[in-house]
Amino acid sequence: MDVDMAVGDDGLTVGRTAEAVGISVRTLHHWDAIGLVTPAERTWSDYRVYSASDIARIQQVLMYRELGLSLSEVRTLLDDPDADVVEQLDVQRALLSERIDRLRHMVAAVDQMKEAHMSDSRLTAQQQAEILGDDWNPAWQDEAQENWGDTAEWDQAEKVRARMSADDFTRVKDELEQLEGDLAAAMTGGVRPGTDQANVLAERHRAQIGRWFTVSHQKQVRIARMYVQDPRFQEHYDARADGLAAWLTAIIDENARCQGIDPESATWE
Repeated sequence: MDVDMAVGDDGLTVGRTAEAVGISVRTLHHWDAIGLVTPAERTWSDYRVYSASDIARIQQVLMYRELGLSLSEVRTLLDDPDADVVEQLDVQRALLSERIDRLRHMVAAVDQMKEAHMSDSRLTAQQQAEILGDDWNPAWQDEAQENWGDTAEWDQAEKVRARMSADDFTRVKDELEQLEGDLAAAMTGGVRPGTDQANVLAERHRAQIGRWFTVSHQKQVRIARMYVQDPRFQEHYDARADGLAAWLTAIIDENARCQGIDPESATWE
């Protein structure tokens, strides 16, 4: 319905106005009660009717509401001669742009999950080993599953791994290489545990593991214990720089202390 053409000299009743603009009668009554859109005309039987200018105001309200403004903000823009309409619209435009970006990221994530399920793109253990390089032993996967396969962390990590493509695994490997290189450079450069630089590296380490499952500072401390207790971990880190395993454990402990955690009593939580 063309609302402007539908409004005659006598205006439209509440019911016809609601139908014409696509909102409820209850909404119009509410807007009337709060002074947002108050029809001034009345019929001979004392029913309020909406004139063409009233309906034009309703359409303005609907436009501003679609942009995300509150009713009080809309009323200010429509009634306050000093209101800066352009400034308010700039704010709403920025908010809408942020929302669009978030929605685009959500769409991309949905597409990625859909593609993974449709293509059954989960990599085999052999494919993962080829990407991760000669240092990776597929038997470690079996050992890890035997030790932690019944934990929530293992389940979370498996769900992440199932969605990963070959490019994802390559990127993870490259990021890990970069992190371990930075750790070795920091240790040999004399960075001391507990300093800001060491704490940043400890947080990067936690984030690296956190891509697989949720890692608290306490969990990180417990994980780091393996770096000095399991000869395989110690050999891996110390191959980059002598003493790196112990130094990495130390910076993780000191970073945990900065968070109010006693590393000696840290639990898996």
